[in-house]
Amino acid sequence: MPLLPLLPLLPLLLASVNGARSAADGPAVPMSPADLAESALAAVAAGAGEVLVHPRTPCGRESLSPRVVGPVLAAMRGAGVHVPLSVPAGIGAEPDPAGRLERVRSWTVLPDRAVVRFGEPGAGELARALLARGVSVDAVVPVGGPAGPEPMARFLAWPVREPGRVRLVVELAAADPALMAGLRGLPPVAVLVCGREAAAWPVLRLAARCGTGARTGVGDVLHLPDGRPARSTAELVAAARDLMARGTAAAGITAASR
Repeated sequence: MPLLPLLPLLPLLLASVNGARSAADGPAVPMSPADLAESALAAVAAGAGEVLVHPRTPCGRESLSPRVVGPVLAAMRGAGVHVPLSVPAGIGAEPDPAGRLERVRSWTVLPDRAVVRFGEPGAGELARALLARGVSVDAVVPVGGPAGPEPMARFLAWPVREPGRVRLVVELAAADPALMAGLRGLPPVAVLVCGREAAAWPVLRLAARCGTGARTGVGDVLHLPDGRPARSTAELVAAARDLMARGTAAAGITAASR
């Protein structure tokens, strides 16, 4: 019996199912816990390995309250979303650094990961509080944009004592290979790369060529690579998996030809 060819193992793809969007951004953006769970299930079926969700109050405001975060996570897990779930712990949900610490320490239902933006005050202390609760940390650092080098400097100054539970999420302002090259020599943590809006697809293609994890979903971009409006995060995930498969295959061919 002939052996089947081995399929390339693709890097992790994280699905951002709502982000900072609102209902005004169109029907592709889910709002209720039930709609978020349905969107997450479809994204996982399309190939996402993790899901990022921004919990919101019924009036649409982002929140870190345990009375908001808990029901959203419970609804997603109860619906059968069995991949790791992330929530953001940032200024968008709670402007006060002390308030963010108080909120995450009061969570009764824990996410698998939480997003900490190292361009925001109190990021290091917040990340330590999350790790102490058993929540892994996605340390977000914007690169190449108006924030400048300060967020990366803050991350590098933060002692990463548990590299297996900390991931660096690099938000690239543009698909510049020089920006990726600048990531060499960082602490030994997993790296995930993403872009937003016009930079989303070029950055994803760059991530595919470099073999890093990536993120997509209506939280980042509302159109497909060919410019058509996306109907859902699942449609964006399917397009991203196709691009990543082609990028992985092309990288393998290039390496084999050397």
